[in-house]
Amino acid sequence: MNKSKIFRKEFFLTLCLKQNKWHRHGVFLHTLKVVYHCIENNRYDMIMAGFLHDIGKPFVAYQDDEDIITGEYSFTNHEEISYRIVKNWFFINDFTKNIVRYHYLIRGMANAKKKNQMGKYHRMKRIYDKLDDDFIEDLKLFMKFDDLAKR
Repeated sequence: MNKSKIFRKEFFLTLCLKQNKWHRHGVFLHTLKVVYHCIENNRYDMIMAGFLHDIGKPFVAYQDDEDIITGEYSFTNHEEISYRIVKNWFFINDFTKNIVRYHYLIRGMANAKKKNQMGKYHRMKRIYDKLDDDFIEDLKLFMKFDDLAKR
């Protein structure tokens, strides 16, 4: 990872202190809360995904004009960056890598449809349609844990 990406103020602020209006805490505390919900619900197979799902966020954190006004941060494509970080880690299984990669897919599809970004929606839908039903259910459950950890 490029050192210039690590030593940016956005990296430390989002890791430790704040993200945006949807997240009450920085990435680190949010991550611990996701792991807590995995454990609390006996989904031990999701613990590593809980630790890694937002690992890319501090690297891609930025502020657009609106974020500067609100003091918040944006994390476009953070799930793909998180996946790129962990995809070659031999000790991480494919289930975990796929949760990391696709944990925002369902919400991303809904947002794209709501904003009438149909090209983006259809690209995401093609990915979604290739996932098996059991994995989609796991993804929905992980999204629930992620949402619970935002408060």
